[in-house]
Amino acid sequence: MIHIAFILVLLATAAAFAILEIQIEGDAGWAEDLPTWRINNHWTRLLFGSRPLTGYHLWVHIVVILLVHLPYALGFVAPTLRTEMRIIAFLVLFWILEDFLWFVFNPRFGVVKFRREHVWWHAPSWWWIMPREYWIFLPIGVAIYIASWRG
Repeated sequence: MIHIAFILVLLATAAAFAILEIQIEGDAGWAEDLPTWRINNHWTRLLFGSRPLTGYHLWVHIVVILLVHLPYALGFVAPTLRTEMRIIAFLVLFWILEDFLWFVFNPRFGVVKFRREHVWWHAPSWWWIMPREYWIFLPIGVAIYIASWRG
């Protein structure tokens, strides 16, 4: 039952965040039209591929990381390696799913336009049917989640 709850909360939060991000970004992905700073150098290309680090993305990631660790601060759960692994797995899977759902729910894209030629910010790292990051981090997120349940 706990695995089903994990998946349902993952889906619900990723969907809600994708819809919120569509309201913020519109059809201009990767904060293209937002009034935010951008850094594009060797380090950002290493971390984000062809995409620049933006102030928007930095602060969104910080807020989400803080929110998923809130149960520690509120005393709902004690920090353990297993708990932290589940949180990390959630974060990894959340960002992949949220990114994909951004396309699914965005009226200017949809699944039909989830293709290299329509998505400049993923185009340089597109592998077959989806961005490289999905191929790499989806199995990593699943593996971390499974490892968090093993002794």
